Amino acid sequence: MLEFRPYSPPVEAMFSGIIAAVGKVQEVAPRTSGVRLTIHAGGLDLNDVILGDSIACNGICLTVVDLLPPGQPTAFVVDVSDETLRCTTGLTADGALNLEKALRLADRLGGHLVTGHVDGIGTVRHFAPTTDDTQGDWLLTIEAPEALAPFIARKGSITVNGTSLTVNEVEGRQFSINLIPHTLQNTMLHSLTVNAPVNLEIDVIARYCERLLSYTQS
Repeated sequence: MLEFRPYSPPVEAMFSGIIAAVGKVQEVAPRTSGVRLTIHAGGLDLNDVILGDSIACNGICLTVVDLLPPGQPTAFVVDVSDETLRCTTGLTADGALNLEKALRLADRLGGHLVTGHVDGIGTVRHFAPTTDDTQGDWLLTIEAPEALAPFIARKGSITVNGTSLTVNEVEGRQFSINLIPHTLQNTMLHSLTVNAPVNLEIDVIARYCERLLSYTQS
């Protein structure tokens, strides 16, 4: 007798923007279209990761195609298309990467819903401690692309290199974020410099609101 199973549509990976570990690109190998990256997972536990799983790398959702070494993996391999390389930043040799495995339904949502689809590349305009204490909070100011600026709101959420952050102030295309010591110590954001590029993903709710408004007005 044939066994009928209900259709289960593919589920798009989602993330929270809470960084689990900082990894590093170990190897970049060219492909016919794009590159293949071997990424050391740092403190990210790969024992429950299988081929086909998604891992956000600096906010970019990438699919695991291999785990190394077999049995007790400490690194994973991903294929990156030319389109992804064109639209993002940070996937270079020896580059530090914020890493997060895809959410499960039972996981806590400590940040905000993140898709892993980078909307644009911003530029760091200011990065310095807020006081004379370099071990305290730091102020990060980023200039967003013109197309993304309307979606960034004071006290709203934004993802910077995969990290869920709260916008402190907005002025034109620039927005500022206060980074606490815990965030600096547990992400790659501490290594940013002025004029450095960063991956930005706007709040998914803002994205859908814009689509709804543009559709109803057309």
